[in-house]
Amino acid sequence: MDRISGDAVDLVQVIRGDRVESVHRGHAVICDGSGAVIESWGAPGVVIYPRSSAKMIQALPLLESGAGRDLDDRQLAFACASHNGAAIHREAAASWLAGMGLSESDLRCGSQWPDDRPERDRLIRAEDAPCQLHNNCSGKHCGFLMLGRHLGAGPDYVDAAHPVQTAVRAAFEEVTDMDSPGYGIDGCSAPNFATRLSAFGGAMGRFAAARAGGGTRAEAMARLVAAMATHPEMVAGETRACTDLMRAMGGRVAVKTGAEAVYVAIIPELDRGIALKIADGGTRAAEAVIAALLVRIGALAADHPVARRLTHGPITNRREIVTGRYEVTLG
Repeated sequence: MDRISGDAVDLVQVIRGDRVESVHRGHAVICDGSGAVIESWGAPGVVIYPRSSAKMIQALPLLESGAGRDLDDRQLAFACASHNGAAIHREAAASWLAGMGLSESDLRCGSQWPDDRPERDRLIRAEDAPCQLHNNCSGKHCGFLMLGRHLGAGPDYVDAAHPVQTAVRAAFEEVTDMDSPGYGIDGCSAPNFATRLSAFGGAMGRFAAARAGGGTRAEAMARLVAAMATHPEMVAGETRACTDLMRAMGGRVAVKTGAEAVYVAIIPELDRGIALKIADGGTRAAEAVIAALLVRIGALAADHPVARRLTHGPITNRREIVTGRYEVTLG
C-alpha cells in the first residue's frame, strides 16, 4: 500500500504566539498544457484518490456522448459541484431531475444535512429531514443519470461495472494518461479512481490547454472549465474557498476541492494545472497551499483579501482575539 506520508514535505505551519504548533505535510505539482510536471513538492508519483476534485473529468462523458448537449453552463458547473446544499443547489437538482422525468428517489448519492446555514435552519424549523437533493454531489449524480439514460443503461449507475462508470473510468485514464491501479468508493457511493498525483496534475494541465475547435474532448474540457469559473456559486457556495477563489480571480480560473485535502486549479490563460494532496487530510492546509500556488504562478494577487485569509489567517478565538496565523512553506 502506498504511504501517503512517504516523502511528503512541510507545506503549512500553524503558529500560535511565537511557536509552531502544528505542521501539515504533503505533495503538490504544477503542470503545463502538455501534462508535464514543471514544478513539484514532495513525491509527484504518490498515488492518491482525487475524490471530488476529479468531477470535471467525471463529467466529460456527459458532454462527449452528446447526452448533455442541451445543458446550460450553470448546469454543467453544477455537474462538477461539491455544493453546500443551499436552496439554489436543491432547486437545481430538483429541476434537472424533473426535466428528465425522474425524481429524488432515482439518485444514489444518499441524504445529507446541508452545510448551508439558511437551508439547514429552514429544515429544522419545518421539522423536516434532508434528502438526496441536499447531497453535495447531487449535481454529479444528475449528470450520471442523464448519461445512463442516454446509454440505455440500468438504474444502479454507481456500480463500477455500470456503463456510466466504465465511461468515466475510460475518460479518467485517458486524460491522466495512466491506467488507474484501482478505485475506492466515494462518500456519494460512486467509484473514485486512483492515480498518481503527477498524472492528475497533468490532466489539469491538459484541461487548461483545451480550446474550442480542438475536437470533441477539447471542447468538452474547455466548456466545463468555463462553466465552473463563470458559476462558482454552483460549484461550492457562499463562504467556501472554491467559490471565493474563483470570484477573486474574476472567472479566469477553475478551482475544485476534494475530500481528504485534495485540491486542483485549472488556469487556461497560462496553460497551467495544479494538483495537491495534504497527507493528514487537513482542509485548512489544502486551502492555504492552493491559494499560495495560485499566487506563485501569477493567477491570484498576493494582497487579495481571499489570498491573505487562506494563506495567513489570522487565526482568532471565540472573542475574535488574534491568536495565530498560517505560514505556507513552499521553499
